[in-house]
Amino acid sequence: MQCVPFVIALAVLVIELTPAHFIYTGPLLTAMPALAAVTMGPKGTTAAAGLALAISVTTATYNQAWATLQVYTNFLALALVSVAGYLTSSAVQTRTRREMDQIRRIAVAAQEVVLRPVPERLGPVRAASLCLAAGTGAQVGGDLYEAVQTRFGVRMIVGDVRGKGLSAVRAVAVTLGAFREAVHYEDELMEVMNHCSAALRREAAVPGAFDREVLLEGFTTALIAQVSHAPVVQLVNRGHPPPLVMHRGRTTALMPTSPLPPLGLEDLITGPPPAPESYPFVPGDRMLLYTDGVIEARNRHNDFFALPEAMEAMRADSAPQEFLEQLHRALNRHTGGNLTDDVAMILVDRLDGELEVQGLTGRAP
Repeated sequence: MQCVPFVIALAVLVIELTPAHFIYTGPLLTAMPALAAVTMGPKGTTAAAGLALAISVTTATYNQAWATLQVYTNFLALALVSVAGYLTSSAVQTRTRREMDQIRRIAVAAQEVVLRPVPERLGPVRAASLCLAAGTGAQVGGDLYEAVQTRFGVRMIVGDVRGKGLSAVRAVAVTLGAFREAVHYEDELMEVMNHCSAALRREAAVPGAFDREVLLEGFTTALIAQVSHAPVVQLVNRGHPPPLVMHRGRTTALMPTSPLPPLGLEDLITGPPPAPESYPFVPGDRMLLYTDGVIEARNRHNDFFALPEAMEAMRADSAPQEFLEQLHRALNRHTGGNLTDDVAMILVDRLDGELEVQGLTGRAP
């Protein structure tokens, strides 16, 4: 439909610059800005009107028709239709933008009800979180995160529900609800993950809770981490991108030695599930938990965002929230400000014993 005005312009040129110029082409040129107003917006309407005007001047000069009343009538009709088309397309675009902005505000509000910012201090770590909505639509995504201080240590979850919309938000709420409850009572991280999986299965059994596509193809990737007073981090990874740990300026991915499928695909697990895996996480280290929207962000050359290199390029002494804001700016530069998927990140800094004691004694009862 957007090509129709330009096809008309080509047809008029062929008619006017050949012996077939006896055919009256004025109405065709007048229709160009009107058609552009329907499909191309104000800028496209202006471009189509300018092209129609240039063709009218060219053909009138070529056919020596400036002295005829028909030429000036065509110019007047073209001007009236162009102005009307521009005003109409501007009004429609403004109304559509307002409607989309309102839908986005509602979507963001719905997501903020489920997700909450991570506290700045959690036991042996300093933390910060960041959640970015994709700019390609108004549907809420399925990214989830949470960090809770428990008697077992600081327990965190980052996950990504397949799909968008209300079904994804429902799955996010179910997963986070199960996590927030289980982390305070279950000794083992694997049992916390099992609670999240069981909650999703119970919700899927409710008639009408999810549509058929989600029931057949839906799954949720999730990663649960635990940081206690021991200089290690324990992980249970169910198909999620591995966290990155910065140690003395170098970034390492904590790849699972026994990969497990995402939640919802338990039939693929054979044998007893492995125990949580432990990795060194000493004072001064920095760990990033993130969703695949970060590493799958592409630039105009279709290159993925190099997250480890971007982390190593940041200031090592920056606070967690400042570090995430620097990552956000780097991600915007890479994508040109056009995220195609939601992004969620949690950054934690491991504190040494002295700083931890100062933080605990300086906290109000």
